Amino acid sequence: MDALPDGVVIAGADGRVTMISAVARRLLGAPEDSVGRPLHEVLALRDQDDNAWVAHNRPYEGLATRTAVPEQSWLARNGEEVLVVARIRRPALDRPVDEVAITLRSGRGRERLDRERSDLVATVAHELRSPLTGVKGFVQALLNRWERLNDEQKKLMLTTVAADSDRLTRLIAELLDVARIDTGRLQLHPRPSDAGLLTRRIVDSVSAGTARPISLEVSDELPEIHADPDKFTQVVTNLVENAVRHGEGTVRVSLVPLGPGELGDQPGVRITVDDEGEGIPVEMRRRVFTKFWKGGKRGGSGLGLYLVNGLTKVHGGTVTIDDAPHGGARIEVAWPAALPDV
Repeated sequence: MDALPDGVVIAGADGRVTMISAVARRLLGAPEDSVGRPLHEVLALRDQDDNAWVAHNRPYEGLATRTAVPEQSWLARNGEEVLVVARIRRPALDRPVDEVAITLRSGRGRERLDRERSDLVATVAHELRSPLTGVKGFVQALLNRWERLNDEQKKLMLTTVAADSDRLTRLIAELLDVARIDTGRLQLHPRPSDAGLLTRRIVDSVSAGTARPISLEVSDELPEIHADPDKFTQVVTNLVENAVRHGEGTVRVSLVPLGPGELGDQPGVRITVDDEGEGIPVEMRRRVFTKFWKGGKRGGSGLGLYLVNGLTKVHGGTVTIDDAPHGGARIEVAWPAALPDV
């Protein structure tokens, strides 16, 4: 029991401790001679209302069909949070309880999870607030000064509102996709698609919103890919926008057929996006595809590359990171081709 990561306390039919692990003694602040003592003395846990665990849960009483006490949060003598679960054993339904087995775990892991959730809420709130502030500001200006604004000014404001609304819609879609990838509930509608045509549209769209030059090279002999066009668009858009945001100079995008063995024996397309920024250190490349990872100070939700990796994998592709020839980072996506009709 001492080798287990969780603390264990076992009490017999008389309500006295028969076994206790070292981890349980440490969490409970229990003495070395805990074996033989009453369970309520050893399991000195209190809740926020100063209730004791044994008196509150009464493991030796209640219905004969009761077999467990679900996980609960309690406070040890030193004030540390402890998560407690118990199993109640009877030889038969008409017999009294002959053993209570209790496991204890430090609540620090849950505290860390709570902090991560708080970070998630803060990140999402920040990303939502920025475009919402723009939408609210321009709408308020239009309402207050409609008669004094000319058509060009109104058009500019409404165009900005539309762009910020698109940004909000996309962020919400990304958050939903992250949740669906995590739970394995992402729905795809794949079909044979023209990767070159989809990528040209993406490059044209991103180029319209940045002064950074973006070059595109598309091989003449690309096979059709097997993809949900919306998800493929999301992948390439994130790659190109990430290169624009974090790189310098020209962003270079290229699409060529996969070589033999690049994706097993399956044909496909290799999408390469190069920037001329600082690049991504080798030791950081495995962390790039985690949620809310940010490699610079230029904003972003930190979801882009996580989605790139997740959406590519569910299509049967791979994502790799390397150094770009002109400096900066190179991200390559190997995407499988559409299977021919049989």
